[in-house]
Amino acid sequence: MCGIITFCAVFSSVLCTSQEDNARIGDEDSLLIPKAPDYNDSTMWITENSDADGTGADIFYVVSTWEEDWQDSIGNRSHYADVWNPLHREHMGTEIRKVAAYMSPGNRFYAPFYRHTTIDAFLTLNEDTIYNRTRLSMNDVCTAFDLFQQHRDKTRPLIIAGFSQGGIAVVELLKHMDDEVYSQLAAAYVMGYKITPADTVQTKHIKAAKGEADTGVTICYNTVKDVKYIQPVIAATCIGINPVNWRTDDTPAVLHDTITVTLSPDYHVLVVSGYSGSEYAPYRDFINVGDIHSCEPWLYSDCIQKNIKVRAKEWRKLHSSKSGQ
Repeated sequence: MCGIITFCAVFSSVLCTSQEDNARIGDEDSLLIPKAPDYNDSTMWITENSDADGTGADIFYVVSTWEEDWQDSIGNRSHYADVWNPLHREHMGTEIRKVAAYMSPGNRFYAPFYRHTTIDAFLTLNEDTIYNRTRLSMNDVCTAFDLFQQHRDKTRPLIIAGFSQGGIAVVELLKHMDDEVYSQLAAAYVMGYKITPADTVQTKHIKAAKGEADTGVTICYNTVKDVKYIQPVIAATCIGINPVNWRTDDTPAVLHDTITVTLSPDYHVLVVSGYSGSEYAPYRDFINVGDIHSCEPWLYSDCIQKNIKVRAKEWRKLHSSKSGQ
């Protein structure tokens, strides 16, 4: 299980402040923006150090969407998770700890709580609404990442990963990081979200993975039973790779002996057969309706666990040879 370590004991004090603290913005209702995280507070992180011999990677993971719109005690509505609310942290922690169970072995794992925007933004199916509401969320993630990056050992390979809204964060982090930070990147995993042509224009740091061991690349995948079930605001992507065989063509791969996973070269999504995804109930006719959005961090977990090790090892090899020149 993951445990919270005291970042204040590891990191020097860097106070992250936000103009949005306790702020309220107006539209047809009274909207509440929860207090910003203080990422010097260990309460704001789940971490796990399982790199006993110091040869693994540093993994920065961003959790998906867990909250619906909610109201405070006086009826103010919020579009954002409250990181100071123990129940909201418990919800996010459920996913983070399950992901850490397969990503952290042999590595150092870090996952911040953040004011993720609620599922209601995505239910609008409006790209502008999603973009506008996630700006505050992505600012939290970038603030957490900068603190993490400021104090970590830069000689170690960097992995960033996220699921769903966390996948948006991975894309935004690739835009946010400078070339020096990017040079430390072994791989970025966008699980269950899209990368658009506009994203690739905005940063040179998005480089589509072409195989199992290339580094400095972005791995992106979305899973459907048929391409007709692609949910555009989530999975209309221009980049995709099959995490079972690490091919970018339509060569099928067999997972767990019974599931066939094939990448659609036209739509860049994974089409699966032999797997119903019935353990993931449809949500308000939005996700898990022909697509199997909720499976993304779990169905391929063995593949991702092995691949992190492969790419981290390759990154170390490449950087060792460069430093020896």
